[in-house]
Amino acid sequence: MSDTAPEGFEDPFAEQQRMRELLSQETRHLILQLILGHPAHLASLAELDYMIPKNEAAILDQLETLQEAGILDVYVHEPNVSTRDLPSKFWGPTERGVEILYEHNFLRGVPIARAVYEETKKSERVQRHEDAPRPTLPEAVREPLEFDEPNMEAAEAS
Repeated sequence: MSDTAPEGFEDPFAEQQRMRELLSQETRHLILQLILGHPAHLASLAELDYMIPKNEAAILDQLETLQEAGILDVYVHEPNVSTRDLPSKFWGPTERGVEILYEHNFLRGVPIARAVYEETKKSERVQRHEDAPRPTLPEAVREPLEFDEPNMEAAEAS
């Protein structure tokens, strides 16, 4: 039996293994968790830099790797006078990225990632960035990331 695949044959397991390795690298994994937990699923580099214990260059390098893989992309909110000193570029999932994250069970953790993100103490600057206007994610990206938050008041009343 030959060690090489026939011409035109792609090994689906090899692609799955490559994706698993890509997603499991520590910094990339943290980036994805933070973006999934972010209320808008769009994070500025400053927000990621604040939350991830790596230098900005290392984070940017991993963001670019995720972008090359088609998992993340840069979404731009056109700056104007009211958004001066606020970010205009945000990193968020692509439609293909959402499919990959679904296949690898990342989307199951969105409620937990959101809770962790919301409970994390943020600096004044990072809070300003979190509150900054952002572009709207395409519906094909936004919809799979939505979840119904439990109504705790109703649960406590019963």
